[in-house]
Amino acid sequence: MPIPPLIQNLIDRLNFELIEIDNKATEGLNRVNALLSRFPDNAILIQYLAFFNTAQFFRATSLQQLQAITETLSLPDNTEIIVAAGEDLGTLLGKVLEVKLKLERLMTRLEE
Repeated sequence: MPIPPLIQNLIDRLNFELIEIDNKATEGLNRVNALLSRFPDNAILIQYLAFFNTAQFFRATSLQQLQAITETLSLPDNTEIIVAAGEDLGTLLGKVLEVKLKLERLMTRLEE
């Protein structure tokens, strides 16, 4: 069954946002590691490091969840499956955007 256009748009948006999360988390890790080499016992930098690592883990698990939802949509046409997938994708998008916002705030703090 082809994926409905609105659902495909959600999938595409999620993929884009997850790439953004990966890019920001990687950039953050690079910056924090450079700072930690100068200030190895800085508790705040260690917390930042943990958050960036967690963001990358979140990205990986979100990609797995997205893949599982997409596979569900390949089942025979069933309106209930489509509705459930749309709800799951919407919930996932909310979580992804929340993590992305936290990453942006943390990156701003690092720049200051």
